[in-house]
Amino acid sequence: MVDRRMARLREEYETEGLSIGDAHPDPVRQFDRWFNEAVDAGVPQANAMTVATADDRGHPSARVVLLKGYDRSGFVFYTNLGSRKSEELTANPRAALCFLWLELHRQVRIEGPAEAAGDTESDEYFASRPRGARVAAAASPQSRVIPDRTALERLVEAKEADFGDGEVPRPSDWGGWRVRPERFEFWQGRRHRLHDRVVYLADRDGWRRVRLAP
Repeated sequence: MVDRRMARLREEYETEGLSIGDAHPDPVRQFDRWFNEAVDAGVPQANAMTVATADDRGHPSARVVLLKGYDRSGFVFYTNLGSRKSEELTANPRAALCFLWLELHRQVRIEGPAEAAGDTESDEYFASRPRGARVAAAASPQSRVIPDRTALERLVEAKEADFGDGEVPRPSDWGGWRVRPERFEFWQGRRHRLHDRVVYLADRDGWRRVRLAP
């Protein structure tokens, strides 16, 4: 059944295109270029990305988290290590990331194996978080069933009492994940849905670029 309201939700993308020749040979440099253009354009939370994982039976799940670092070694985010996404990455260590910058009619998809970030890296990022966020990370049994909001608030209050005015150390069940890209896709919306799609595929010599039909 066609929902006519949905059918009317349409926007024409009047934007400049992306060719293989215009794309940087290094996909991380190309991502950096587009990411900074999104930030400069005022895209809200330009580092928000969908992280898709799957369990050991192949059942997928997805959620939005915040990218907290990237370079040629991979793209890093942080979470509770007992969360559903962490359990799935432990059982099936591959992930897909997706950035959507609607204001620029752009999307970036990244796929590859995932690995836990090191303790030093996780400690450094945890220490940079606001104190309230650190206490919350220590208190929340992420992805576990809780009876109600009041129960969660009591857990936070108990942790605040434990820490007092002292430091809030990184919990042992909280840390980072790094996704090491094997594939990038840069998608630029174009008129009449004839979008530009430039894909980077990892090979022995670095990266091979191809263009996909929209």
